[in-house]
Amino acid sequence: MRSDVDAAQRSEVAALLKRCASADRHPALPEPQRMAVAQSDLGTEQTRVLLAYDDADLVGLALLTPVADGSTSLHVVVDPARRTGADDVAFTLTGRALDEVAAPGQVRLWVMRATEADDVEAARHHFTPERDLLQMRVPLPLPPAIVSAARPVTTRPFEPGRDEAGWLDINNRAFAGHPEQGAWTLEQLHERLSAAWVDLEGFLMADDPDGDGLIGSCWTKVVRPADPVLGEIYVISVDPDRAGQGWGRALTVAGLEWMAAREVTVGMLYTDVSNTAAVALYHSVGFTIDHVDRAYGRAGAEPGLI
Repeated sequence: MRSDVDAAQRSEVAALLKRCASADRHPALPEPQRMAVAQSDLGTEQTRVLLAYDDADLVGLALLTPVADGSTSLHVVVDPARRTGADDVAFTLTGRALDEVAAPGQVRLWVMRATEADDVEAARHHFTPERDLLQMRVPLPLPPAIVSAARPVTTRPFEPGRDEAGWLDINNRAFAGHPEQGAWTLEQLHERLSAAWVDLEGFLMADDPDGDGLIGSCWTKVVRPADPVLGEIYVISVDPDRAGQGWGRALTVAGLEWMAAREVTVGMLYTDVSNTAAVALYHSVGFTIDHVDRAYGRAGAEPGLI
């Protein structure tokens, strides 16, 4: 087990993530953690990593990432060929990761595409289900009746140098208290805007027609290569002062229509199951649940127990 990471090991990590994504047809890590891997932030105070080797072969890793609410996110990735057998790589990595943090009770274990079997495995380290993040999908293009029922909205592309402050203000107020989405900084926004997938033409901004600032935005992301090609509503936010006026539905439809015009056949987004208003809105547009990513909490665990 190793916690220091050099350039060669970062390459091994990237190869491991690629093997997992191919086998699971789903990324092994959320985008912020994937960006940390790609940008060589592993092994820093921001993203600590434990690597598990079998002789010279990397067979798994654990990532510890600080969250704005003061907790720590834990993601464990195991090579598809090593997920069964006498040497329980995931169990060992989880235990070692918990040893690395000062407050194990404030760790949230995240599992992508969680199942009841994952609940059982998490319980071995005294984790219990705490939060479900739904991935929802919808066929594109949308039926004309759904498009015509949405409130008309005019959008334009995001303009660097003009829109950062307004976008941050609305996003952070709209997601106030959200552990990942509610406290973006200008530095984080610029970091995300630098990603290779970003197309500012698909970062849709809606201005108030009366000149009274921004209504909101729908930031889209086309996921390529993928089968099928997915068009993700990456971040959508509406000024909370305009809540209940139909702008959320209007911007959702606008984003999906923008992606459909580029021959994307499946729309996708993530939302918390606890956000019942958003879940109901997305269902009404035609979204259904594809799978659940689950966070497990450990606040009740006794210190030192693994």
